[in-house]
Amino acid sequence: MIKGIAASPGIAIGEIFIKKEDEAVIEKTKIKDAEKEIKKLEEAVKQSKTELREIYEKTLKNIGKEEAKIFEAHQLILEDPELLGKTKEMISKNKENAACALNKITEEFLSVFEAMGEGYLRERAADLKDVVERVSRKLVGVGGTDFNSIKERSIIVARDLTPSDTAQMDKEKVIGFVTETGGSTSHSAIMARTMEIPAVTGVSNIMGQVENGDLIVMDGTIGEICIRPDKKTLDTYEKRKTKYEETKRKLKTMIGKKTLTHDNHKVEISSNIGTPEDLEGVVLNDGEGIGLFRSEFLYMNRREAPGEEEQYEAYKKAAQTMEGKPVVIRTLDVGGDKEISYLSLPKEMNPFLGYRAIRVCLREVELFKTQLRALLRSSAHGNIKIMFPMISSIEEVRRAKSILKDCKEELRKEGARFDESIEVGIMIEIPAAALISDMLSKEVDFFSIGTNDLIQYTTAVDRMNNTISNLYTPYHPALLRLIKMVIDNGHKEGKWVGMCGESAGDFKLIPIWLGMGLDEFSMSAGSILRARWIINQLSKEMMEKEAEKVLGMLSSEEIESYLHELAIKMGIDKV
Repeated sequence: MIKGIAASPGIAIGEIFIKKEDEAVIEKTKIKDAEKEIKKLEEAVKQSKTELREIYEKTLKNIGKEEAKIFEAHQLILEDPELLGKTKEMISKNKENAACALNKITEEFLSVFEAMGEGYLRERAADLKDVVERVSRKLVGVGGTDFNSIKERSIIVARDLTPSDTAQMDKEKVIGFVTETGGSTSHSAIMARTMEIPAVTGVSNIMGQVENGDLIVMDGTIGEICIRPDKKTLDTYEKRKTKYEETKRKLKTMIGKKTLTHDNHKVEISSNIGTPEDLEGVVLNDGEGIGLFRSEFLYMNRREAPGEEEQYEAYKKAAQTMEGKPVVIRTLDVGGDKEISYLSLPKEMNPFLGYRAIRVCLREVELFKTQLRALLRSSAHGNIKIMFPMISSIEEVRRAKSILKDCKEELRKEGARFDESIEVGIMIEIPAAALISDMLSKEVDFFSIGTNDLIQYTTAVDRMNNTISNLYTPYHPALLRLIKMVIDNGHKEGKWVGMCGESAGDFKLIPIWLGMGLDEFSMSAGSILRARWIINQLSKEMMEKEAEKVLGMLSSEEIESYLHELAIKMGIDKV
């Protein structure tokens, strides 16, 4: 067996189709006519734009609106005056050929991304590489892979797959893909999950181990592949595939059911979304609300901030689609790994500890008020709740609430409708907030625990740093104690407490969060039915005892091992 990264769940068995392309060899040559070379660049850009529009239309039709937006962003890259302007300037000044100049300017851009960290910026770098490679191929006269030649039931093996590669796959023929590079958060991985195609990424040197037509079996749920399997391995995978499909059908029976434990304790299973287009998946998976609407995605891949009306329409759509179910919208959370060029945020040595999230909003008051007004107005159409991110002090909460109060007063004078008693909460993602959660609970209506950052800030581990990734763990005793403290302090003031980090959907941790008293679990839409099935198998009273045991353990390893055995014992490890 060969291990990789579990990028998209599912099991596939099929023949390999290797994605091979003639390399776009870029050589530096001196040119005599700079204007002619610039026109050559402009023609390559024009052709690339045409292709991207075609891919956009195909993606919109076959995959979805949200996935198609990737190619809108790609077209914007080709309109970036700085990228093309600097390339043209280099052609004119240094008399370099267009392909070489474009490659050099692109490397400058990529070095800036790398200096600022990974995460969201890593995907922006991937987008830039994808677009520039398309233009470069035009400039040097090299074609791409012909995906039309793929046979039925093929598994694509590639060094890398760009979003445009994934968009051009025929879902009727492609049943999985394996790549040497990429991760679970890459655009291609996200698109694979949307298309329900199993994917395993990060498989070292896979291209050197396979040939076209080889049989391969893969499990995208655990990130495992086997090349040229023997009969015993093939039989094992056939059985696992059958069981996986049966589990999917079983989970579908959870639609329409309450999330209720054996001893009649009810909790809420909500979903995290980035844009209104994600709502479809929440509805299909019977989500009980939106636990986190990441509003910053409305601000990205554009030249200026969205206005009040545009935001109002987006939030209103979420409120109306959820038909009275809670919709928690996080106010603008930028900085860190989420850069927005038009905001001109300063370049920082450590952006995750810098000028980001609520800190930006409390300085950019007009930007903040535009969003708050839109949120308030949308609350007239459903159960909207407002949540402030990266809170570390009571002063920040009070200042944010004061600005919200001003917005309410403005809207009253204008005669605009909004929910006068709209709930206001905060994310608990900084240890300082967790430690004063007894005081903060008197200031807000709810807490939502953001485990992704809380783990990182509590353990001093950059969650994007592969070198120390083994230290980034949701099983750390300090983290579990902080979370229990937050839940208890919220409940003492009669406030509900949710969780919107990745750990909310972890099958090993769900029983412990339940035992600690968590009221709301928010996760990706595809995890909702699985979490509901798990909770419906449990007893709240029994999980309280298990949580107490875990809170007394000394190490991450001990806790994870115990929870793994507990999951097996309770039979919840198979879903």
